[in-house]
Amino acid sequence: MNPILWSPASPEKSQMHSFAETLRKKYNADLDSLDYASIHSWSVNNLENFWKEVAEFCDLRFNHIGDEVLKRGDRIQDTEWFPGSTLNFAENLLKHRDNRPALISLDEVGQEIRYNHSELFEEASRYHRSLKKLGLQPGDRVAAYLPNRAHTVLAMLGTTSLGGVFSSASPDFGAQAVLDRFGQIQPRVLFTCDGYFFKGKWISILDKVKHIAESIALERIVIVPGSSDPADLDGIPGAIALSDFLEEPGNIDFVPRSFMDPVYIMYSSGTTGLPKCMVQGHGVLLNHLKEHVLHCDLTPEETTFYFTTCGWMMWNWLVSALATGACVVLFDGNPFHPDPGALFRLADQEKVQVFGTSARYFAAVEQSGYDVMKQHDLSTVRTMLSTGSPLLPEQFDYVYNSIKKDVQLASISGGTDLNGCFSLGNPLMPVRKGEIQAAGLGMKVEIKDESGKDVTGQQGELTCTEPFPSMPLYFWNDPDGKRYHSAYFDVWPNVWTHGDFALRTESGGFLFLGRSDATLNPGGVRIGTADIYRIVESLDFIEDSVVIGQNYKGDVRVVLFVKLKSDAGRALQPQEIEKIQKTLKHEASPRHVPAIVLSVSAIPYTRNMKKVEIAVREIVDGKPVRNREALSNPECLAEYEDLARELQT
Repeated sequence: MNPILWSPASPEKSQMHSFAETLRKKYNADLDSLDYASIHSWSVNNLENFWKEVAEFCDLRFNHIGDEVLKRGDRIQDTEWFPGSTLNFAENLLKHRDNRPALISLDEVGQEIRYNHSELFEEASRYHRSLKKLGLQPGDRVAAYLPNRAHTVLAMLGTTSLGGVFSSASPDFGAQAVLDRFGQIQPRVLFTCDGYFFKGKWISILDKVKHIAESIALERIVIVPGSSDPADLDGIPGAIALSDFLEEPGNIDFVPRSFMDPVYIMYSSGTTGLPKCMVQGHGVLLNHLKEHVLHCDLTPEETTFYFTTCGWMMWNWLVSALATGACVVLFDGNPFHPDPGALFRLADQEKVQVFGTSARYFAAVEQSGYDVMKQHDLSTVRTMLSTGSPLLPEQFDYVYNSIKKDVQLASISGGTDLNGCFSLGNPLMPVRKGEIQAAGLGMKVEIKDESGKDVTGQQGELTCTEPFPSMPLYFWNDPDGKRYHSAYFDVWPNVWTHGDFALRTESGGFLFLGRSDATLNPGGVRIGTADIYRIVESLDFIEDSVVIGQNYKGDVRVVLFVKLKSDAGRALQPQEIEKIQKTLKHEASPRHVPAIVLSVSAIPYTRNMKKVEIAVREIVDGKPVRNREALSNPECLAEYEDLARELQT
């Protein structure tokens, strides 16, 4: 087994332990309330009672409670959750009307907004009353093209209070990327900004907003100011300043909705075509509450932060923490401005208990050489979360050796599709090097080999064999459900196949080995890309890498692109290529050794900080990349196109 890096000091004081004790006593359940494996087993074998108790324990507020928790259909995706029950999404996030801090919105240039729970309700009522005056109806879409600031949360609360459907994108998205998303769902209202700060520089987006306004039929475009200077709204049809749009505060008439009514529309990355529009209902909130309260052990007295933008599902995940009564901290801007300590200073200043970021962020801090332990206290931080891509074993060592020794490092993995996690941390188990701690409660996760058998200690497909409440309700513009079915259920009938290549360890943890559609297959042997990244990126001359399988002479050959550390413009040396190949052969297998190693100046990433293996593979195979707007650095693909011409000979 992998070595233990952290163990919980008092697991019996956790909310998960209290919840398990409730189950044990109420249902005479055969489980050990300090043994996560037995709790998880009960949760997946008693789905109806489990989710009923999660809703009660986490204080999910209903307007009316029906007689059933789940009603199964012929197919797993036809499951109906809490039939007959009604609730309101925004009402659950605004139920703590007191003077404790609720929302803190910060940015890199020092602008800040702070609300306690009572003030947040009052400000949300202005958005509610303004949208109600506009005639917003249940099911109407409202979109936000905004930075990660308080206004975005308020626009979401105002929308969902009326039963509307909210969707968001970050202002660093290009106009076409926004049109590819919002153009499909046809929102009535767009909340946007005049610009935002990045690396201390003001970036106007009014030209992009004008283009969007001319391309989508919008009834109203509400412009949120990003700086003290008034925006020039001339030439933007339907535009109005936020200050002119908002009504005076008052009551909120929360509109009851069913569990199967939509709340959010989320999007796939869209690197191979138009993004899929995934429509999600109130099950998202129930699953978020389970993850915040039980898995993160977040309490109403605590503060949580996640570094994200409004174009990533982690924004939706973070904001749901308002329903726990905890304080949510937002940050907008570059996490390395003015130096790599920006987010750690935020954690110290706001006394954050649960601190979230990405594997890519930890790698960047390490490469910067910034001395976190010397510069920062981080005494309040008890849990660090990481997602976006697999957290490599060496990064576990880096966090414990160079950031904080006594912290629960919880790597988490799930997806935009479910707006949550299949596997994540929990307060009862130790943290083992390189592993995600366990599968989420109520998620019957299986790792299936090619025959469909659930395996431990072997690589396979990540699947979920029982329904869960945050499954998408449907895809937008998919009336017969064919796109939805093909996305998840084409491999095994009535089994959600997520598209991740993974391994479950003997300890019950998980290793994620890359996306299934990016899995390498030289000589018919499946290899996860994460295995290669872990080894290659540990070499002292490599900063980053991306690996693909090229279709070549009737087989697949492994092609590795590497970005060298610091020495920009330096050529990759023959001895370095030999070092890469020998190390992979020794630490992995001969199958992992790339046939070709090439140096590049940049590795392509999505805006959600995930490596873009598929786009690189398409280029190398001579196919077009149709949606470059989905990338954070699409300009770097030109270099791969030049190299592809050599690789295709």
